Formats: sequence, structure tokens, C-alpha cells
Amino acid sequence: MFDTLASQPNDPLLALIGLYNSDKRADKIDLGVGVYRDDQGRTPVLKAVKEAEKQLLATQESKSYVAPEGDRQFLDLLWHLVEGGQTGRFAAGVQTPGGSGALRLASDLLARAGARRLLLGVPTWPNHPGIFGATGLNVETYPFFDVPTQSIRFAGMIKALSGAQKGDAVLLHASCHNPTGAPLSAAQWDDLAAVIAERKLIPLIDSAYQGFGEGIEEDVYGLRKVLRAADEALVAVSCSKSFGIYRERTGAIFAVAGDARTAEIARSNLVTMARTSYSMPPDHGAAVVRTILSSEELRRVWMEELDSMRNRLNGLRRELSAALADSWQLAPQIDEQEGMFSLLPLDQADVLKLREEHGLYMPTSGRINIAGLKSADIGRVAEILKPLLR
Repeated sequence: MFDTLASQPNDPLLALIGLYNSDKRADKIDLGVGVYRDDQGRTPVLKAVKEAEKQLLATQESKSYVAPEGDRQFLDLLWHLVEGGQTGRFAAGVQTPGGSGALRLASDLLARAGARRLLLGVPTWPNHPGIFGATGLNVETYPFFDVPTQSIRFAGMIKALSGAQKGDAVLLHASCHNPTGAPLSAAQWDDLAAVIAERKLIPLIDSAYQGFGEGIEEDVYGLRKVLRAADEALVAVSCSKSFGIYRERTGAIFAVAGDARTAEIARSNLVTMARTSYSMPPDHGAAVVRTILSSEELRRVWMEELDSMRNRLNGLRRELSAALADSWQLAPQIDEQEGMFSLLPLDQADVLKLREEHGLYMPTSGRINIAGLKSADIGRVAEILKPLLR
């Protein structure tokens, strides 16, 4: 049977990792893979995570299954971190294998509930269209970001959503937009929430970088604004970046409604779909997050580490922006963006030239991982990029 299948291409980002690893040049630079790195190029295990794991090792008494919905205390603590008791909404959560698992369950739920289509801003995380299309949703796009001008296409976005129909779902990035880093202002979030309320849309909010933009509370302003406005919503949360536990695949999907009964109906469907997919979620990452968030001391240590990561990213943005400013008039936009990513106006030929001639690795889209930079490399990277930025 298998020889009747069509061979599938390698994931471009995974292929890029292989190309980088096989490059023997000592001065090569990886701006591709989307993980946080320190100035030595490492993705460290946070001190708060290490201490939480030490406590779990000493106290954990069983490796039995967790419930299909996952660790309830983890879910309650994570939802409070995201929503903060600010919206007056009822939420029912299910623990998932990472943020990707949360998005997939959200897509399954929308399809089961009869959503007509999902509206997706472009550009977006490359895995978004595949996840939503795989569940049979009709995925249509709306404009979000103009790469040549490094600006949000807010008027086009609002126009597109103003023409959406009741029951349409709309994918939103809570903060630190992947791949552009472009943040909506508070006023723009307010306008967006008003359109969602007026058109009776169902927001699906992807929250993967809380704390990497402006701060824990600041990064969920828009999310909370939209939740207050929408009749129903879905929030997909990833713990990979904020807690640095990428390989633990820790996330959650929250169904948000105006009353507890409706939220619980949604949860029952999410649990049923999870049961027929992966059955039970992995425990370790959720137990680590639960241990951190339930301890005043570990939460303090974690927030200090998160602040340090955010400050490093913001510092790198300032340095790169300043290094490019004498030849690229849009360089200040890099500093005004947030999170790990920016999307440079480079075409595929430019990216391949950078890779071949300079050992500078990034996806062919021109998306760069700011965290992949080292302060000592910024001057060289800027000089390499200048002839291509126009």
C-alpha cells in the first residue's frame, strides 16, 4: 500500500537545521530555528524549571496516566496567568501536547461545531494553514503585514473582518507575532474587538509568547479585550517559550463562553476528540509549570528569568536597528517590533545568497530569529544585510 503514496517534501525549517549543522564554517550564524538562545548560542534550562524538576523527583509517587483533560491544577493556574480574572468569562481547559496540539483540537472543535470558515491573517506561522486545513475548515486569508514597508495593514484587516459572517472563526496572535514581530497597539486591539463583537465572530487566539513582548500582563491586553467582546472564543496556549520547555510539549486549549454550562459542553467535546487522537497528554511539562506557578518563590525566580530573556531580545533589536540605520530607512521598525521574530524584505534568491556566501541561515521567507543573534555578531550581520535591504 505504501508505494501508492506520494512522497512528501521535508519541512523547510527542519531541512534548514540539517543544512546548518552540515556547514563546516566556524563563523556560520543560525537565525532560523525558532527557539530562544542566550549570548553563547545555548537554549538553557531555566533555574525555576530545574528547581521544579528537583521537587518533582523528590515527591512524585506515580507515573500513572493523567486524566484525558490533563492536570486540572495546571490548567487553572495557566488560565489565571493568561486571563487574570479580568474578563468575566467562563473557561474550560484541556491540556494538550504543545501549542500545536491545542491549535489542532481547536480546529477540530470548530469543524465539529459547524464553523463555516476560518480567517487567517497573512503572513503567519507556516504551520497554521496545514493544521486548520487538515480538519476540513475552509481557510481564507486577510491582510495583516506588508513586508516591504514593515507595517501592519490594519485598515485592510478591519475591512476584511467587517465583511465576515456570524460564526466565522478568526485566528489572532496574542503577542509577539510569528513571523513578523509586529504588535497591534492598544487602540487597534480595541477596534478589532469591536468588529468581532459586531460581526459575532469566534476568535481563536494563539498565545505562544506571553512575557516575551512587553511583559506578562502587557502581552495579554489584546487577548483579554477580545475575550470580553466575544460571545465565544478559543485560546490556545503554549508553554514552550515562556518556560523554555520546548521538548516537553506542554500546552492547553481553553474554550471560553458566557456561562459555565456552555464552556463545559465544549470541554466534553475537546476531551472526546483528544481521547481518539493521543488519548492522554504528557505529564512532566505541565507538572513543572504547575509547580512553578503554585510556588511564590519559584514564580518570582521564573519571572526574573523571563524578564532577562525579554530584555536580551529587546537589546538585540536596538543593536541591530542601530547597526542598519545608516543604510536602511526602515531599520527603526526592527526596534519597534517585539518577541523573537522579524520578517525582512528579502526574496528567496537573497536568502540563498546569504546562506552560500556568508553562512547566514534563515528560512527563504526572510524571517529571522532575533534570539539567534549574538551581540558580537551584530555588526557583521548588519554589513552582510545592508546591500540587500531596500
